[in-house]
Amino acid sequence: MNISKISIITVVFNNKSTIKSAIDSILSQTYKNIEYIVVDGFSTDGTVKILQSYGGRITKFISEPDTGLYDAMNKGIKLATGDVIGILNSDDFYIDEFVIERVVREFEKKQVDSVYADLVYVNPENLDKIVRYYDSSHFNPQRFAYGWTPAHPTFFVKREIYERYGIFRTDLKAAADFDIFIRLLYIHKISYSYIQEVLVKMRTGGVSTSFSSIWINNIEQLQVCNDNNVDTNIFKIFLKYPRKILGIFKRNVTLNSTNEKNT
Repeated sequence: MNISKISIITVVFNNKSTIKSAIDSILSQTYKNIEYIVVDGFSTDGTVKILQSYGGRITKFISEPDTGLYDAMNKGIKLATGDVIGILNSDDFYIDEFVIERVVREFEKKQVDSVYADLVYVNPENLDKIVRYYDSSHFNPQRFAYGWTPAHPTFFVKREIYERYGIFRTDLKAAADFDIFIRLLYIHKISYSYIQEVLVKMRTGGVSTSFSSIWINNIEQLQVCNDNNVDTNIFKIFLKYPRKILGIFKRNVTLNSTNEKNT
């Protein structure tokens, strides 16, 4: 299957401070056949004004109340018409303008259902300062028992996979991405390929990195594993943290040398 159109979804709520960098990183991509969908949760802080300033450069834009992050993502997926769907959060941005080119090339070369890569967490005050490196290379479906997944903002999957196996659970507050990884990669065994590069920068300090969210995420991961008959326990789930600590020591990686070879 040749890939033609890529749908990128950004969901946002009251995030006027960073939404522009997410949008600009998508609109600057060298791959031209991108359907860009923004789902806003009825922001009141000026975010909508920023979004409207882009006019037709945002392919589809809705602003209305939702029940949370995953409800908004599901709205975006339902609007998407591309062969492949990716999700980029409003605090995140692509590392350069060649990301989608690389992703399309990987899909066509490997003929897989999904693609993922590495991510770096960066200091929100200095976007060139890496705080932690998220290395997705060690992932395999058996690692779900230890709370480990590929970096979600780097995950691209064929639209037909969502249509066949379902979208995000909206009863989960923090772990619906973990759930969808398990359902797609573990239960339904869709094919995947790993790109050994950093594709996304994520600012630290967002909702997903707060202590309360981390705790809820761990409890929900345990629930999701139980729901999908993944043999685990809370002690296994917490074993993901030593690898996260290793990512802190890897933060001095030189990103340019990692990515230049494929630009």
